Amino acid sequence: MRSEAKAVGDALLRRLRRLVARAATVKGSDHKQLLALLDDVETTRRGLLKECAEVEGEMRQATVRTTAIGAYLRSSQAGRGKRHN
Repeated sequence: MRSEAKAVGDALLRRLRRLVARAATVKGSDHKQLLALLDDVETTRRGLLKECAEVEGEMRQATVRTTAIGAYLRSSQAGRGKRHN
């Protein structure tokens, strides 16, 4: 699953780079092309925000798991009379 998310994120970043390059070539008087570019940038931005939220959720979940593992370790060592610093 994580490799799929990485591929999606990489594709969105490549698309954003292409859009930035395209923006550099658009003339200010070409309103239709500017509107299309703005729409593409907004769509890409929303996709990147979604990916960021998913990564943030995975990081939160990993933090919870790490905390739980640490608590389990401390508990198991306390039961055997060992101290964990």
